[in-house]
Amino acid sequence: MKFSLRIVPVILVLATACNNNNPDKAAGTTGSADEAFGKLSEEYLKGYLDWRPQQAVGLGFHEYDGKVTDYGKASLDAELKRLKNYEQQLNTVDTADLSPKMFYDYRILKLAIKSDIYNFENFRYYTHNPMNYANAVDVNLYIKRDFAPLEDRLRDVIAVEQKIPEVFAAAKANLEDSLPKPYIETAISIAEGGASFLKGDLLVALKNVKNDSLMKIFTEVNNKAIGAIADYVSWLKKEKLPKANNAYAIGTDNYKKMLLYSEDIRITPEQILEIGLKELENEKQRFNKAAAIINPSKKPRDVLNDVQKEHPTAENLIPEAKKNLELIRQFVIDKKICTMPSEVRVQVKETPQYARATSTASMDVTGPFETKATESYYYITPVDPTWTAKQKEDWLSSFDYYTTDNVTVHECYPGHYTQFLHLNASSASKIEKIFGSYAYIEGWAHYCEKMMIDQGFGNEGDSIKAAKYRLAQSGDALLRLCRLCVSIKMHCQGMTLAEGTKFFMDNWYQGEKPSYQEALRGTFDPGYLFYTVGKLQILKLRDDYSKQEGTNFSLKSFHDQLMDNGMPPIRLLREVLLKDQNTWDQTL
Repeated sequence: MKFSLRIVPVILVLATACNNNNPDKAAGTTGSADEAFGKLSEEYLKGYLDWRPQQAVGLGFHEYDGKVTDYGKASLDAELKRLKNYEQQLNTVDTADLSPKMFYDYRILKLAIKSDIYNFENFRYYTHNPMNYANAVDVNLYIKRDFAPLEDRLRDVIAVEQKIPEVFAAAKANLEDSLPKPYIETAISIAEGGASFLKGDLLVALKNVKNDSLMKIFTEVNNKAIGAIADYVSWLKKEKLPKANNAYAIGTDNYKKMLLYSEDIRITPEQILEIGLKELENEKQRFNKAAAIINPSKKPRDVLNDVQKEHPTAENLIPEAKKNLELIRQFVIDKKICTMPSEVRVQVKETPQYARATSTASMDVTGPFETKATESYYYITPVDPTWTAKQKEDWLSSFDYYTTDNVTVHECYPGHYTQFLHLNASSASKIEKIFGSYAYIEGWAHYCEKMMIDQGFGNEGDSIKAAKYRLAQSGDALLRLCRLCVSIKMHCQGMTLAEGTKFFMDNWYQGEKPSYQEALRGTFDPGYLFYTVGKLQILKLRDDYSKQEGTNFSLKSFHDQLMDNGMPPIRLLREVLLKDQNTWDQTL
């Protein structure tokens, strides 16, 4: 999932919000300001989606079917210029004349633009990271959901695949001479997975097409696309790996900008690391307490090893993940955790080949503007048959039965899937449904893990079994805390990939294979600290909201409001839920 993240100064929030509540302001002024901003934002969104057609298709805008972004240098330069132009236009808007609702959207849009400019200039998306080209073309968009007849979608697949050679030609022209080794190796893995998809799953998905002439055209185009991918992989191996560097760290200054533009976090990375390390020790104590209930005669890590032996086989991984889906969903309903906006169920499937290099488990939801297809997928990455026996065991151990249910809570009920059901069903604006905060989206799902255990999930009177669920939840919390610490240490303090792997092994208590994968992700996804950051922000917001509401506090009402107002930085949600402006701000 890719997010456009954003932020706004708190002083501006408070001052303008006060102005927006001014009873003396003429209604006509607000209306004309809202109308002008609405027109400007629609113009921006049109250009935004025009340049990102595959994202548009994923959102449900099928007028973009079959189109691919032009990654040529002239196109990249034009898009950056467009972003800066709209940033300047937004800077001229007199926000005091906007209604509160429009001012909310104004900040979301402005911060999304600021974040995209950061990605172009500071994060160097298109000149520094070959992964962005390896996964730039996703024909699975046209296969996984039945939004049109299969032959029509096949025509779109053909149109998209015809552009693949151009994408990789642009990659070769745009990418710097020396690139970070983890980026290159991961790009190779992603590209090879993409080729496997075109050779395998795609052909299976199209087996029922009866139009022989169309299939003949597809076969020719598909083979050329596979060849272009193979050529890109060969180029990365021969031209880029020998020149590879380990300069994947974005540095403290850029890290601060990421925090600011993403979530309006103004404290330093070092201060966040201090919070993370403290929370890590606190979580270890909770982990140890659960382990002592399970077996007080063993060390906590050994208890975890025993619990992790209770895992499915490679063949049963997906069926076991499916087993408790309905039970977990019903628990959410029975305990009045939140409203369940739809009866449509999520489908559990293996992670597509092209996505396995960067995903353990993930949620692929229906776009908020999709009207024809409602399928959403809970992906789990299976065991790779080429792994060693130890690597296979390490992978399966991370999917013990209790952890798998915790992952389902995170991905499905009441995590990502439920949150997107709320988003799709809500009255949130177009801007609110397109742009999402990393800390909000992942923080919500991670928050749900602890919240569900606190509400009694997994506790049916068997204290040992309940402790195993608590141990699994705590173990996943340790994972996200390690992500926070490794992200900052890698990008601001010089931690190496090997040292990051060891940090995960020492503090997450998992094997080398999953620990390496987590550390590797940290090299190209410094924002994965936002899982924990978002969780902590939501817990603080819930505490403040509970104090405000007193005896009227309802967990269900809190969660529904949290999910029905878009996906903004949690600071903006504090304004929505909290009445006292003095409580809108928070340190983290």
